[in-house]
Amino acid sequence: MHEHPPTTDNDYPVTFDVEYPDRELNRITTAFRIFAVIPIGILLAAVAGGGTLASAGILFLPVLLMLLFREKYPRWWFDWNRELMRFTNRVYAYAFLMNDQYPSTDEAQYVRLDLRYPDAKEELNRWLPLVKWFLAIPHYIVLFFLWLAAGVVLIIAWFAILFTGRYPRSMFGFVEGVMRWTNRVLAYAFVLVTDRYPPFRLEP
Repeated sequence: MHEHPPTTDNDYPVTFDVEYPDRELNRITTAFRIFAVIPIGILLAAVAGGGTLASAGILFLPVLLMLLFREKYPRWWFDWNRELMRFTNRVYAYAFLMNDQYPSTDEAQYVRLDLRYPDAKEELNRWLPLVKWFLAIPHYIVLFFLWLAAGVVLIIAWFAILFTGRYPRSMFGFVEGVMRWTNRVLAYAFVLVTDRYPPFRLEP
């Protein structure tokens, strides 16, 4: 097993933030967001092979095999996974009412997701990818309940935006935190960019 330098949770190799819209949001597009997101959602589904972060669009099995037998993580595979995750998060952030700017297929816009490119031989254990999906089970359970709570928060935020034009900052921070947590778990268990177990927290 490789030796790793000591790190802290604040140095976790996956970072995620959504810029808070400190302004009035468009009430009309908010009211009909469930319909407005359909075109870009179809495009995402076509690219990702199902429209979710853990779908066929994410290169999981090829990366697992390459790490296992060659201790390599091809850079273009990493770039593909990172950019697909970025695009997916832009679509989700728009669907979750976090901005009224329509998601771009290639520009970062108001969502920032960074993954640290790993040195496969020095930083990744070649055998761990075989069990990461299993080790992450506690996170799946916690995230299930967090997403249930986020669904309730989104409904409340929808009404708040319709009446005030603003997304309550505390609610925004909670949804952002759930997305951040989800991205860290996906990066660990399926994108395989780090061996560091994801922290159990919503904050950066």
